[in-house]
Amino acid sequence: MIPGAQLPPLRAARAISARLCPSRRLCSDGSRNGGESFTDTVKCNGDGVREGGEEVAGLNAGRFPREVLLRLPPPQGQPGSDDDDGETFSSGHNSRRRFFEDVRLEADMIFRILLQDGPGFSARQALDEMRPKVSLELVREVLFRIVVSVDCVNRERYPKLAYKFFIWAGQQEGYQHGTSMYNLVMKVFAECGEVKAMWRLFEEMMDKGLPVSSRTFHLLICASGKAGLRRRLVEGFIKSSTFNYRPFRNAFNAILHTLLTIEQYSLIEWVHEKMILEGYSPDVLTYNVVMRAKYMLGKLDQFHRLLDEMGRDGLTPDLHTYNLLLHVLDGLGRAGNLEACKYFFDEMIKKGCDPDVVCYTVMISSYVAAGEFEEAQRFFDDMLLRGQLPNVYTYNSMIRGLCTVGEFDKAFAMLKDMDSHGCTPNFSVYSSLVSRLRSAGKDTQANNVIKYMTDKGHYLHLLSRFGGFRRC
Repeated sequence: MIPGAQLPPLRAARAISARLCPSRRLCSDGSRNGGESFTDTVKCNGDGVREGGEEVAGLNAGRFPREVLLRLPPPQGQPGSDDDDGETFSSGHNSRRRFFEDVRLEADMIFRILLQDGPGFSARQALDEMRPKVSLELVREVLFRIVVSVDCVNRERYPKLAYKFFIWAGQQEGYQHGTSMYNLVMKVFAECGEVKAMWRLFEEMMDKGLPVSSRTFHLLICASGKAGLRRRLVEGFIKSSTFNYRPFRNAFNAILHTLLTIEQYSLIEWVHEKMILEGYSPDVLTYNVVMRAKYMLGKLDQFHRLLDEMGRDGLTPDLHTYNLLLHVLDGLGRAGNLEACKYFFDEMIKKGCDPDVVCYTVMISSYVAAGEFEEAQRFFDDMLLRGQLPNVYTYNSMIRGLCTVGEFDKAFAMLKDMDSHGCTPNFSVYSSLVSRLRSAGKDTQANNVIKYMTDKGHYLHLLSRFGGFRRC
């Protein structure tokens, strides 16, 4: 049990969440809220439209993508400077500014030389004649130009050019490749589907004793599509003495977090089992990642066991633990029991974790769904007072609540407000607001919403979905 948590609310939360998601079936193909699939609100793009083009009923259902709520960044941010592949250099003093301007000019020249490589023209010879001063900054600039220029036309040619330049640069006096440069070449290979070449480069790194970073692992695991190959890769990294796992507690956490970013939930379970068998003690990050995987796999019983185990180990939940827990309990409002949701929200504050926009959005959406809009408004106001900026899902829930209580003018005003704060409404916000206005017999106001959308240039390709509307 979580330290300081009372047993009855936790038991109530478990019982209700078990009823809400008793099996993997509900999390994958089950329906709720009038037949909407639970994953319908997950697999959507930035426009609030599923990849297949179908509208997501996020506002109508009062839900928001789990991926937004369950991000678990590593402690102290992303891995360190050895992975700054796309770094843009600061200008600083005039001499430093001139240095980087010269680097960029030389990188442009080298890139043009590489593009000419072929029969009748030797890029290597041209580079020898050019005699640029090879440095970490110059090599990074050249390789980064290749990375961002890869497309379907040059997928076969660019890996060869990148590797040719990489070999040439590594042979120049006073320069030696580090981990980040190997990662950049691997990135080119990954973009072009050259998996075998990536492995050869990885083996070369290992032979040279170079530190292998989390970025290296991420590139390789993403490019290794087969489950068996991924397991062998994970085992190799676990055993590697050169795996640079900063800022993670150990290599297992670095691997677990990377697997989470690419949604390899079953593989997370396997790595966690190996971690325990090899005698490594999980920390808060470990539990957060594994509980997230259990939740995404629909294994709520194992999720709760891990929660209890975390408490027995004397580990204090952090903000991400509470975010995850609140999201698991998000259905409490729909079950008519907001007490447990509120309990964990208050418990989080007592433990010194300041609620972020994710926590507030869970609470707001729960109260809106339960028909308690005044309480949702109180959480929204408190969020603003604490300096937390609403995101599109927070606004979605608030606009839905305003429509439910018939405050259509305020709902439209909030739509404009979110846009003015750089938070572009997704299509479901527009469509749901229009639908509710039309259902209330307010066709003129509904058309004003559509006109506002078109004037802003939002989702013009979906305009036909608003039947009966004509652009002037």
